[in-house]
Amino acid sequence: MILSMLFLLTAILYSSVGFGGGSTYLALLLIWGVPYFIFPIIALSCNIIVVSGNCFNYIRAGNLNLKLLIPYLIGSIPFAFIGGSLPIGKTLFEILLFLVLSSAGILLLLNFKSYDDKEENYKKIPIPVSILIGGTLGFISGVVGIGGGIFLSPILFLLRAGKPKYIVTIASLFILINSISGIVGQLTKNVVLNEISNYWYLLVAVLIGGQLGNFLNLKILPTRILALITAILVVFVAARMGVKIFI
Repeated sequence: MILSMLFLLTAILYSSVGFGGGSTYLALLLIWGVPYFIFPIIALSCNIIVVSGNCFNYIRAGNLNLKLLIPYLIGSIPFAFIGGSLPIGKTLFEILLFLVLSSAGILLLLNFKSYDDKEENYKKIPIPVSILIGGTLGFISGVVGIGGGIFLSPILFLLRAGKPKYIVTIASLFILINSISGIVGQLTKNVVLNEISNYWYLLVAVLIGGQLGNFLNLKILPTRILALITAILVVFVAARMGVKIFI
């Protein structure tokens, strides 16, 4: 019950800023002692459930910029599959996840104000650079079991690659497509999807949380406040995870 509520809260906060929550789901599963070999399948499935609603809403609102998105997907899709298919030991997995969470939290803290940025001074990112960024994030995402949007979004804000509404939409689609590619890669390691049946309640929790997060974003709180709250959550979970691993 407690784990379900934490997944619900995570989905609310992450979906409110266009993310899936995969990195925090993984950390919570680790803290709760769930067998680590099914972490990625659960987290990636939760990602898909949460960001599907985001993607639909953002595209319907006319916020999709395909010219900005496609180069990142060209790099990320094959490398997410490759990363997902690689075997990885529990200790290395925990350390990588800790580093991912810590880095993501710091990036979000440094860039949360950009989510409501009205400045129009944007820069065109060279396509090879976009493909390289996408490939790097795709590989990391596949190995660990996340969507990668929690990195892509702050990086694009830092590079001033486009309007906030375009960046948030791109991050959501990046997460969705990478999560699908990552799951396919995970299945090559003989991890079957029916393992999720024992954790169906987590999928229901994030389904509800994703819808509540969308409502928060659209009706109640400014996006930068939601991004700040999400950043604080990520840093807290990273710290809690670090204590479990290293102390």
